[in-house]
Amino acid sequence: MRPIIGITSYVAPATWGVWHDLPTALIPHDYVAAVREAGGRAVILPPDEQDADVLGVLDGLLLTGGPDLEPGWYGAEPEPLTESHPERDAAEFLLTRRALEADLPVLGVCRGMQLLTVAAGGRLHQHLPDVLGHEAHRPAPGVYGRQDARFEPGSRIAGLMGADVAIHCYHHQGIADPGKLTVTGWAADGLPEAVEDPARRFVLGVQWHPEVVRDRRLFGALVAAAR
Repeated sequence: MRPIIGITSYVAPATWGVWHDLPTALIPHDYVAAVREAGGRAVILPPDEQDADVLGVLDGLLLTGGPDLEPGWYGAEPEPLTESHPERDAAEFLLTRRALEADLPVLGVCRGMQLLTVAAGGRLHQHLPDVLGHEAHRPAPGVYGRQDARFEPGSRIAGLMGADVAIHCYHHQGIADPGKLTVTGWAADGLPEAVEDPARRFVLGVQWHPEVVRDRRLFGALVAAAR
């Protein structure tokens, strides 16, 4: 059997056919395709804060991108440009913490990396242009910033990425303090782009969006760890 990879999802208004702006559990298909092409079986997980029992039938967990985390999770007050979805936060923090306790393989993408970081006691910058003085990480609405990252030699992410270090970013928040995680990748401006937990079987967070190119290096590593 293919390893079963749970993929966290949004609840957002969606329109199809004669139906307009219906609250819908959804996720960009690139995540599903990236897992499938890497040899996994994708299962979409709508937000559900009642329990984390679904982890009992999963072999791995993919924490996807999306809206900002509620700053109260890391002891801060919301800043003007922070937009959060509390119901998704509650569900995904529960899933994440239980997955880590069970040593389930976890890959966090963009928001998912931030979720892993805050779950490990870290903190976020709420609006990077205020901190960095530029908007290279989210250059325009719906436009990915493309740049080269650098990685810690000998780290898991360095081994996976090899010589091709181009990344596609779309985020306005970032890591201020990694908590108990280890930062193993950086953008040119020094912003953390990858975090890991070397003490666990597979816990990797990346600030960029590997699903848009269906990067088999990263998704393949998650699926391999879940076998």
